[in-house]
Amino acid sequence: MKIEVALCLPRDAKTVALVRRVTYSALSELGVTTECLEMIRLALSEACSNVIEHSAADDEYEVRLEVEDELCQITVIDTGGGFDAESLSSELPSPDSVRGRGVALMHALMDKIAFTSEPTSGTVVHLTKVLDLEPDGALRRLLSGPADLA
Repeated sequence: MKIEVALCLPRDAKTVALVRRVTYSALSELGVTTECLEMIRLALSEACSNVIEHSAADDEYEVRLEVEDELCQITVIDTGGGFDAESLSSELPSPDSVRGRGVALMHALMDKIAFTSEPTSGTVVHLTKVLDLEPDGALRRLLSGPADLA
């Protein structure tokens, strides 16, 4: 079973809350645990906020949510100028630093993250998480087979 949701949005800080709500609602309806939902929501917020901060004012971005069995993959794509993805650190900055925690948070919250960035085609952030499911949630029942759907 595979479920996909895609949002194409203008570069506007207000859209980050919309992305969080849509993602949270979709995964909640599938029966993902609250703790897992919160981890995904925070990591996604960081990825989208980076797009808003670092892309050009007229750029758009896209968020794709894909759930296949118990695996959740989120892709955040911007059409900006790209950057050196190899230069990103997964370490937290010093406590007195006011910036630079987003990538470290994404690493801590997700099972896997990856960046692809090209100067002419923008940046893609790949977030992957194995979902923790409620025992009686919709996705757990669907994965269990037709006999357990009653």
